Amino acid sequence: QVQLVESGGESVQAGGSLRLTCIGPGTTVAWSKIYWYRNQREMVASITTDGSSDYTDSVKGRFIISRDSDKRRVYLQMNNLKPEDAGIYYCNTAQNIQDNYWGQGTGVAVSP
Repeated sequence: QVQLVESGGESVQAGGSLRLTCIGPGTTVAWSKIYWYRNQREMVASITTDGSSDYTDSVKGRFIISRDSDKRRVYLQMNNLKPEDAGIYYCNTAQNIQDNYWGQGTGVAVSP
């Protein structure tokens, strides 16, 4: 099991933006499909190794998941944030999710 590290969460007002970052050791991020989850329950976005992305309906058009050029990091750009977007955000691999192995996450708070 390889732990990924999330960062970038903070408190913002509704309508604001945040960018979350996910990084992992070695080639973990580069060679894995990466998921962003909220509160370990809801899949928010995912990105494959070749850059194909998917989103839950509630964030489509507002959130963008991407990889950096060397593929060591995955980002979640969160725009037009709403109070219902608040929570602890985790990035993870499919294997870790299956094993119920999570990092510390990063907290997002959105005030009305």
